[in-house]
Amino acid sequence: MASQTLEQHEINSALIQLNADAIQNWIIEEGKLTKTFKFKNFQHAFGFMTMCAMYAEKKNHHPEWSNVYNKVAVQLITHDVSGLSDKDFDLAKQMDVFASRA
Repeated sequence: MASQTLEQHEINSALIQLNADAIQNWIIEEGKLTKTFKFKNFQHAFGFMTMCAMYAEKKNHHPEWSNVYNKVAVQLITHDVSGLSDKDFDLAKQMDVFASRA
């Protein structure tokens, strides 16, 4: 099933749900779901990225991200639909799970 761009009210609802239990919230920035994760050190940051990469590959949905030492900056968007889709919120939710384990 192909992804579809979420309507603004769907994005707002999904963002509230995503951030319900978050220590640090995801935000929408330049049309992308955005968050910067901070870890104890580089090893933990890299471990987080490894877990995310394996999940992203399995889902065929890949983040825009960068890593500097203990920080990982993430932006999610579904390029196929030129906007946010359920895929972005699914990956964001899983990234929060992985961050809690790193």
